[in-house]
Amino acid sequence: SGPEIMSKLAGESESNLRKAFEECEKNSPAILFIDEIDAIAPKREKTHGEVERRIVSQLLTLMDGLKQRSHVVVMAATNRPNSIDGALRRFGRFDREIDIGIPDAVGRLEVLRIKTKNMKLGDDVDLEQVANECHGYVGADLASLCSEAALQQIREKMEL
Repeated sequence: SGPEIMSKLAGESESNLRKAFEECEKNSPAILFIDEIDAIAPKREKTHGEVERRIVSQLLTLMDGLKQRSHVVVMAATNRPNSIDGALRRFGRFDREIDIGIPDAVGRLEVLRIKTKNMKLGDDVDLEQVANECHGYVGADLASLCSEAALQQIREKMEL
């Protein structure tokens, strides 16, 4: 993920990025997936640090270098697409975007079932009702909801 590439040591973030690309090239065909790309590729005009600018430049250079080899596909995810440097969204780089959006009630129910499959739920827990009442929640929100509900139950049991 983007945050894992970042390092406090000078030049190490760029080196981590190069290593990821080199590993994919060595094992091609391959897919390089960068989660939370906004952490390493913010708009350069909005960054204050030189490190962020260098990382964006390094990423652009590495992606441009892949054009000829084309056995590595680079994909990325972000919750903030408008915060990414515009040069990355040009043709030949990240030129196709897929908006995943928020899950509907059926999708939310599926996430809730996955997140609670190892939990003992009370007879009064209606996951369908919870899914219907959580409009606007994404997977991370639902995971947090399940964790918090479980922790609340543990707290209540400890107070008895």
